[in-house]
Amino acid sequence: MAPHGEGSEEAMVVQDENRKPISSILIVIGVDSVGTISASLVTYAAIQALQPDLIINAGTAGSFKVKGASISDVFLASDVAFHDRRIPIPVFDLYGVGSRQSFSTPNLLKELNLKAGKLSTGDSLDMSPQEEASIVANDATVKDMEGAAVAYVADLLKVPAIFIKAVTDIVDGEKPTAEEFLQNLAAVTAALDQAVTQVVDFINGKCLSEL
Repeated sequence: MAPHGEGSEEAMVVQDENRKPISSILIVIGVDSVGTISASLVTYAAIQALQPDLIINAGTAGSFKVKGASISDVFLASDVAFHDRRIPIPVFDLYGVGSRQSFSTPNLLKELNLKAGKLSTGDSLDMSPQEEASIVANDATVKDMEGAAVAYVADLLKVPAIFIKAVTDIVDGEKPTAEEFLQNLAAVTAALDQAVTQVVDFINGKCLSEL
């Protein structure tokens, strides 16, 4: 256990960091290099090179009509986890899920009127019955192929991260996922671009504690 003085000093440093104006933002977008391996490598290398104050993982995602989602909805993820890392051994199972909270941004959420929900990540566009059960267990509203990997690296290197996901397909809808994804990708990407621009504009000049 750290002496009381060391613990207090560390808390003061964290508090001061939250009050400094954000000067650099890293936006991680999974477009040409899809999947958790690419996302984690890009995030790690970019953090090492750029030393950002905040990471924004922006991308498209599937969602669920049972959660009230519609095409082009934009979500700010409150929590992220994996749904395809199945390790049915005590303690290892929790590591596999890798549940993490995103950086809390209540003012951003309210000001831009974004939807909120939990995000679940896997390396396939479709989902197996086991993955579907894991997504339900994660209480996820949106599913993608990058977010939890970005969250892992951000947590490892102690950089706050937020996750903005625009819905291209309704997983429990009537259309095949791949068909609906391709049909809506261009329009949803435009909606995502607009949302990310608004987020960056909101963040500009603010401290982490003001988000």
